Amino acid sequence: MVEYLLATDEQRELAELAGQICEKELAPQIKALEAANNGLGAYPWDAHHKLADAGLYAMNVPKAYGGRDLGNVTRAMVMEEISKTDCGFAFSFRGLGDKFDTILNSHISEEEKKAWAERILRGDAGGAFALTEPEAGSDASALQSTAVKDGNEWVINGTKCMINNAGTASYFGVFAWTDKSVSAGKGVTCFLVESDRDGVRIPEPDDMMGLKLMNCGGIILEDVRVPEDHIVGELGRGFSTAMGKLDVARPFNAAFTCGAAQRAIDEAVKYANERKQFGKYIIEHQGIAFKLAELQMKVDAARAMLYYAMEAGDKGIPLGRLASATKAEAIELCVAVAFDAIQILGGYGVRKEYPLEKILRDLRAYTVMGGTGEIQRKIVAKTMMIKH
Repeated sequence: MVEYLLATDEQRELAELAGQICEKELAPQIKALEAANNGLGAYPWDAHHKLADAGLYAMNVPKAYGGRDLGNVTRAMVMEEISKTDCGFAFSFRGLGDKFDTILNSHISEEEKKAWAERILRGDAGGAFALTEPEAGSDASALQSTAVKDGNEWVINGTKCMINNAGTASYFGVFAWTDKSVSAGKGVTCFLVESDRDGVRIPEPDDMMGLKLMNCGGIILEDVRVPEDHIVGELGRGFSTAMGKLDVARPFNAAFTCGAAQRAIDEAVKYANERKQFGKYIIEHQGIAFKLAELQMKVDAARAMLYYAMEAGDKGIPLGRLASATKAEAIELCVAVAFDAIQILGGYGVRKEYPLEKILRDLRAYTVMGGTGEIQRKIVAKTMMIKH
């Protein structure tokens, strides 16, 4: 069920379709997927293609390239419904499909762009955002990767880490220094790098506490050669491109956490209406009823922040501190909800036959992915400072 009250009939239909597909195709195999690859997990390509066949993948591809060109609000609504089944899969699914702008803003030919669009819309290709490095996390400008011009090519060397879809993407937006004599704002460039290029190596995925259906890991680039037309945007302007992407990506994360947290509440409510203690259903005890009400109020507040930010983004309004405020507050509210929902189930809440322990494991990572809560507070605080 779509909780966003302002949803149009079309948005509601798309979101509910996504939820139905995931409940049928994905839910029955989640435990097996989490246990796959010796506990590293696996990405469910079958569910991925079912959603793509329904037109729910890469929904932001422009109509000129055969896509639906849907906005942030609609896509967030779809991802919230998918996240009720698995928010790690939803994160990867959205991440793979929403990176067409890396192709679009490169300088490859129109024929190549259209060919990529066809592959992407079929669900056969997807992208990844390759910024983070071992020494460049919260301080993204500390990246060490380099790109050196050699004739009509650029030679890229570097190591990326904690990259969502590192092992599932067909192409990457790789950020590297092209001029270290200037600041990151003028010396870092984004490059389109296909995953099958010589010199690209993908190590074993990260062993995460949760998000087992989300492929996350490193990318090693050793003398990777790309042509001049693989520059994305302008030479030396990659860092501003990266920060611009994060402006929408950060609050969008709340779509995944709202969906998972709502599922946690739904499970707790179901249990509270079935479990009897002291001669009555536990939801009839005021302490339980009020706790459930508080959990729903928190998710409703998080959802309000999410769609406020998404609508502003659709209108082309720079999100500024709203992006960071939503990333921090909405997501932390959802994590708190998952933590407290477990308490409603008592000992059953931490047992694996119930989904709540998994939801908490999955949600916890969102407080650090895409920028920690501390960094978001720093960004918000900076907007409040007056130069003295």
